[in-house]
Amino acid sequence: MPSYMLLLHEQPSDFSEMSPEELQSIIGEYIAWRQKLVDEGKFEGAAKLRDEGGRIVSGANGDLRVTDGPYTEAKEVIGGYFTVSAADYDEAVNIARDCPHAKYGSRIEVREVDPTGEE
Repeated sequence: MPSYMLLLHEQPSDFSEMSPEELQSIIGEYIAWRQKLVDEGKFEGAAKLRDEGGRIVSGANGDLRVTDGPYTEAKEVIGGYFTVSAADYDEAVNIARDCPHAKYGSRIEVREVDPTGEE
């Protein structure tokens, strides 16, 4: 069965004004949704990316440039991802529909993983 990445895009300020109790409640929603995927045999992996830090590596004309970032001033960042098994894009999108991420005004990019043959 193909694998799909659900890339969780968000504005860095999306959750910044919430109380610790509200954040814990939201985290609980993600945990419950993840457990549902595990129970259905659809969960393959997930990670939340740190809010601060990181590096951006870019290349041009054979030169590599490394800069700090992304920054909280960025318009949008990828805050994390889930990898799920699904028969096709339709099923992967239906899985994404239940993810709490979209409930809070953020967006989820659904991409099929193209195996490299090294698995």
